[in-house]
Amino acid sequence: MESMEKIKVLVVDDSQLFRKLLVTGISADPRIEVTAVAADPFEARDKILATRPDVITCDIEMPRMNGIDFIRQLLPQYFVPVIMVSAISRAVFEALEAGAVDFIAKPVAPSSREIKSFISDLVEKIKTASTIKKFKPGPLSLPGKIPGIKAGDRNLIIAIGASTGGTEAIYNLLSVLPPSVPGIVIVQHIPPIFSQMFAERLDSQTRLNVKEASTGDYVERGRVLIAPGNRHMRVKRAGEGYQVECLPGKKVNGHCPSVDVLFKSVAEMAGENAIGILLTGMGSDGAKGLLSIRRRGGRTIGQDRESSIVYGMPRVAFNIGAVEIQALLEEIPQVLSRILAGRSVTNGSNRGN
Repeated sequence: MESMEKIKVLVVDDSQLFRKLLVTGISADPRIEVTAVAADPFEARDKILATRPDVITCDIEMPRMNGIDFIRQLLPQYFVPVIMVSAISRAVFEALEAGAVDFIAKPVAPSSREIKSFISDLVEKIKTASTIKKFKPGPLSLPGKIPGIKAGDRNLIIAIGASTGGTEAIYNLLSVLPPSVPGIVIVQHIPPIFSQMFAERLDSQTRLNVKEASTGDYVERGRVLIAPGNRHMRVKRAGEGYQVECLPGKKVNGHCPSVDVLFKSVAEMAGENAIGILLTGMGSDGAKGLLSIRRRGGRTIGQDRESSIVYGMPRVAFNIGAVEIQALLEEIPQVLSRILAGRSVTNGSNRGN
């Protein structure tokens, strides 16, 4: 078996007990080595220079300086992928906006089973984060107006899928779309509870009507439905329009909700009236579903390597021919505008290779 260099991790948390749990748990993976721990950002700053970690896990609420301010000061000077490990809080989205690449909630009432699941998820996030070599923190600079989007009829539907880095990518995309945009359905790989917080954030900070989806919700112009963090979401016909159903189920491609589940239902129900958009994320979820949309006559867009935090899902989709148009994240609104305006759009770049 080929040996792999270990991923060096710095653990930052003010709780000595929780630091010990993290160190013991993630160190059990043969690919991970915890090279240092720190009780606060000031101690962490010195440990970063001394140990040069590949990934940092960081709490949000800590003495002397919180994790968000730490990220804002750290990343412009020294880029290290940071995963927020925190209690359930809307502050995680502020941390992601500041430049953290991912987050995970601390166990609330830790049983041995819950801790095992938490450690397993964190280990996978650390491995994913270690592949991120560069990332521009903060919101992308996107144009304030998107001309050419017409009030679509009820047959049109936009489906978006994303994973690591997707919360900020989705926010940046939706923040420039007008209320005249056709109905949007989204699967973002995200834990339960956070999916509702994510929807509420988007609802308050964009011009669109955003909510966590429930079975029976209609897909309507100017409305965005976010799949719950522990339910697959499918689209079904409802007269001339669409409704969603949200159902528990086994993980598909390692995820529930799964982008493939959503995309395949959109391909089947909407066909040429569908637009699929696959954004940043690790793995392959959504690639086959995006191909289904394209084969049924729908239009498909994939985020490119340069603007993706993790060029995994859109890369697989590009390689299997599922991506009709590949674009920088900041270009996607204009691409979408031209599609909806009925003008032909060509792939002006070949950033996937």
